[in-house]
Amino acid sequence: MKSIQQIIEDQARKWQMLQGRERKPVISISNITISREPGSGGRLVAEGLADKLSYDLFHQEMINEMAQSAKISTRILETLDEKGLSIIEDWIASLVHQRHLWPDQYLQHLMKVVGALGKHGRAVLVGRGANFILPQDQTLRVRVVAPQKTRIANVAGNFKVSLEDAKMRVLQTEADRKAFIRKYFHADIAAPINYDLVINTGQLTIEAAVEAIQSCIDAQMRHRTQKAAA
Repeated sequence: MKSIQQIIEDQARKWQMLQGRERKPVISISNITISREPGSGGRLVAEGLADKLSYDLFHQEMINEMAQSAKISTRILETLDEKGLSIIEDWIASLVHQRHLWPDQYLQHLMKVVGALGKHGRAVLVGRGANFILPQDQTLRVRVVAPQKTRIANVAGNFKVSLEDAKMRVLQTEADRKAFIRKYFHADIAAPINYDLVINTGQLTIEAAVEAIQSCIDAQMRHRTQKAAA
């Protein structure tokens, strides 16, 4: 299997090949962020959505490695022209001002790489507070949830552990994600106001969840098309 660094290098080459090509104006959602409760199946929803839309998929682990490595984050930023870099700087400045952030080196890198992924567009980004970083008018912000009992059973089955061990994993991961968002974005990861769509996989299959998100995107596209024609 390819390393994350190799995957990122392949992606960077792809973006650079597309540079200079004329692109149609975007009237649809250009990026989708997926925030998820542990064990809710949010990762599977993201994978299904990226496959259905032919979008690039960036999991939490990949985004985190981009932000932690100065070399990788620099490589990602190199795929943008001066105008693109300027737009990202404006996004970051606005975010820092609105949320009264004091970004350390990690958060600076995180905001820049997520901003770069968002600027290229056609991406599904999982975790790492991407929903707080990317502009709301270009992003569909999704939160995937499920009842705790369901999530514990999912983790127990996926990792072949006892229900007690699974519960500990769920609670610890939940606490870690909540603390991360609180620390870096001064926000509550579970607050519905931070999302455009909340999906409960305790009631929906993964396939149905993907279809629901697709329907939301289609409705938004129709709205923007009508607005642009008015």
